[in-house]
Amino acid sequence: MTAVLVPPQRQVVLQGVSWATYQSLSRDLEAAPGKRLTYDQGALEIMVPLPPHESYKKLMGRMVEVTTEETNTEIRSLGSTTWSREDLSKGLEPDQCYYIQHEQAVRGKDEIDLTVDPPPDLAIEIDNTSSSLNRMAIYAALGVPEVWRFDGVTLTILALVNGEYCPQAVSTVLPLLRPDTLLRFLQTSQTMGETSWVKAFRQWIREQHRNAH
Repeated sequence: MTAVLVPPQRQVVLQGVSWATYQSLSRDLEAAPGKRLTYDQGALEIMVPLPPHESYKKLMGRMVEVTTEETNTEIRSLGSTTWSREDLSKGLEPDQCYYIQHEQAVRGKDEIDLTVDPPPDLAIEIDNTSSSLNRMAIYAALGVPEVWRFDGVTLTILALVNGEYCPQAVSTVLPLLRPDTLLRFLQTSQTMGETSWVKAFRQWIREQHRNAH
């Protein structure tokens, strides 16, 4: 096994890591918040995200949760759950992930097996601490239908089409939301208290939902 430090980010890439070792590390680090593992055919990246990363993932998660509350949409929130498939030799932890359209398929399940169960409908990927592995290709291999990706400047809603992610003008899983709207609220979060910001976003969603009906 060889290790490569990737400056200046707080991450390390290990080569020649077995599937069993990856699974063991995933379990061992479950209680260590802030660690993010990405595994792709023997390469394992361990990343410690910076504070802005954690803030943006929480804010984007709150936008999902407020939207589903105001539209009476049932969801299952699974945060940074590890998603992996041994047959593909791939795995990762999203920053946030949600079952929305397929919420009922996994309701109450303690163990979700992606070889038989559907993948999460939505994953959120904060990419201001760039991964050295191709996380989007792993999401595609796992079959995640939609990924919201924010790099600190640009926000893109990506839908899985024929095995590849394509930018979309509107979210498929939450059709009230568009990339420009999400980005605008992320920008205003920098100048508002979080409680006031959530209230403003909730009011905006209520107006959109009312106008849609």
